[in-house]
Amino acid sequence: MNASPREPASTGVQAVLALRDFRWLWIGQICSQLADKFYIVLMVFLIAQTWVKGTPEANPALAEAASAMRLTLPETRAQMITLLATGIYAANTVPAMVLGTVAGVWADRWPKRATMVASNGLRAALVMLAPLCLLPGPQWLGLSWGYWGLVAMTFLESVLTQFFAPAEQAAIPQLVTGVHLLAANSLYQATSMAATIVGFALGDPILRLLQGGFARVGMDGGQFVLLPLCYGAAALAISRIHWREPSRPPRSSTVWQEIGEGLAVLRERPRVTRAMLQLVLLYSLLAALYVLAISLAAAVPGLGPTRFGSLLAMSGLGLATGALAVAQLGHGINRRHLAAAGLGTIGWSLLLLGQLRGNLSFTLLLCAVLGVGAAMLAIPAQTTIQEDTPENQRGKVFGLQNNMINIALSLPLVVAGAVVSRWGLLPVLWSLAAIALVAALLERPWRRC
Repeated sequence: MNASPREPASTGVQAVLALRDFRWLWIGQICSQLADKFYIVLMVFLIAQTWVKGTPEANPALAEAASAMRLTLPETRAQMITLLATGIYAANTVPAMVLGTVAGVWADRWPKRATMVASNGLRAALVMLAPLCLLPGPQWLGLSWGYWGLVAMTFLESVLTQFFAPAEQAAIPQLVTGVHLLAANSLYQATSMAATIVGFALGDPILRLLQGGFARVGMDGGQFVLLPLCYGAAALAISRIHWREPSRPPRSSTVWQEIGEGLAVLRERPRVTRAMLQLVLLYSLLAALYVLAISLAAAVPGLGPTRFGSLLAMSGLGLATGALAVAQLGHGINRRHLAAAGLGTIGWSLLLLGQLRGNLSFTLLLCAVLGVGAAMLAIPAQTTIQEDTPENQRGKVFGLQNNMINIALSLPLVVAGAVVSRWGLLPVLWSLAAIALVAALLERPWRRC
């Protein structure tokens, strides 16, 4: 069955949380996404405690590694940690950019609940190997085998995540009926942003608390308990879903043929294509903002470049707030009007950020408003893709979507910093604002439908 037997009459967040099966999926999402953020924090935590101790001069192995990779030796401990963390980030990003489409095909071939449970269960088992990477052993490029073991483990963890993501996204429209789908996606986006903020903000204190708590009772390795618990809880929650998926006949087509079927959906359904392009544009703008946040914070006397995270947190808070507002109020608004309003809000926020970038209060407020605009664009677009994509093609389409979004997130991270250093912050903000405002006009919000 596709939804819980008791369908609530109302709409909004309360209505979708009243659906038992969606509630278990939502709990699984919370645990899984928190675990993903805690994972990155744990990797940086281990690098700082194991491979980077004291000043650069006290780390001859790192000097050898930098020389072997033809890199300049960092001058501070923070830069050394960042250098080694870059390997973790790359191992986490490559599968997301390469495997998303292929994983989406298998998400259509396999039972979605089993895929999500297996993905989280295998990730729980995989991260239990992390303590082994602290054991002494041979070195390569000046670093012990354990660091490279963490890089390999991160790569495999990201591979498993690529199978979980399209299965989860394809499951939502099967567990929630059309009238509640907008609210379900709003809750999904709000939870995702909250998990990002909470995971990165509280990850380090929680790891230190666990490490210290276990040490008090004479045990080491308390920091390694968190991730298996989170991934295991996600697998357990999703396994509680009472969901009879339709049987799928054996497929004779190849993976590449099925990827072609997913591309055919985009060609045949312009609404799906437009919604996906909206998401790609949104995530490109947000990724550029991540880079620009450092320069924006540097221009604010009350912040400075090292506290750029405050700006990102405010945009995340705005996105979560906007998501809940769309869930409660968005049902009676035309989605093209919502998308145009969201793009317009983003565009004007970027323009005003350039004009008022020296004022702390206005900068924080505009980052929050920008986040609200992002929610107004992202949630209707995601809902349209779910509604207009045939059920047996959703995994492929969501795999393509994940691939495109990950590329959209990665390219601005590479380009934006170089562009700002060459032309300055203000022209870049104006250019991004112009792109958003032109995209808003292309939605033709003056039309009734």
